[in-house]
Amino acid sequence: MNEPRGPSVTSVIDVVLPCLNEAAALPWVLDRMPDGHRPIVVDNGSTDGSAGIAAAHGALVVHEPRRGFGAACHAGLAAATAEVVCFMDADASLDPGELPRVVDGLATADLVLGRRRPTSLAAWPVHARLGNAVLARSLNRRAGTRLHDLGPMRAMRREALEDLALTDMRFGYPLEMVLRAAGAGWRINELDVAYHPREGRSKVTGTVRGTMRAVRDMRRVLAEHDVPVKTVVGAHR
Repeated sequence: MNEPRGPSVTSVIDVVLPCLNEAAALPWVLDRMPDGHRPIVVDNGSTDGSAGIAAAHGALVVHEPRRGFGAACHAGLAAATAEVVCFMDADASLDPGELPRVVDGLATADLVLGRRRPTSLAAWPVHARLGNAVLARSLNRRAGTRLHDLGPMRAMRREALEDLALTDMRFGYPLEMVLRAAGAGWRINELDVAYHPREGRSKVTGTVRGTMRAVRDMRRVLAEHDVPVKTVVGAHR
């Protein structure tokens, strides 16, 4: 049997960047976007001029008035047209230069997650790491995965993601994606990506309250999804 092929190197890759007041980070992020990767910045009600900065740096800007990380992701996916779509944060904690390596992982997987490797303690506070670890263990027990991180840099084929029919509009969206992918029998891999201190204060990991709100949303998603174990999972270190 022939090994599945990844997307053509000549294909355009759409990159969805949910955005809420990331004016300080966007120039660095968008200037480092690799050739062939089209940034789709989803402005989720910014008040700092993020949308204008994104447009000035060549991004497709989508406005999503409904507040919520999941709502922004839904809007970005609706605007995407490429065969392959990526998601990543717009806060400069992740380097877009790593996207091609993540996309290349689709040669042997259906969903590739970037496992965050913090470059400093400031990049990923202890309370946020603990919350992520607890959720990863819960996910692994529920879905039969062997993941270490619910990484925000990820790649998958657009039409397959649309077929998953995700519904979460808040912080549970990334977890719901993995749960539904596992239930659909997707091959899920993770590989290491550098995780840097973000620009500005995080809406999630910047405070214990924000982290707990995200954990609460994800626990709700776990409770709502009874996923039969069909997935095939690998881990790249």
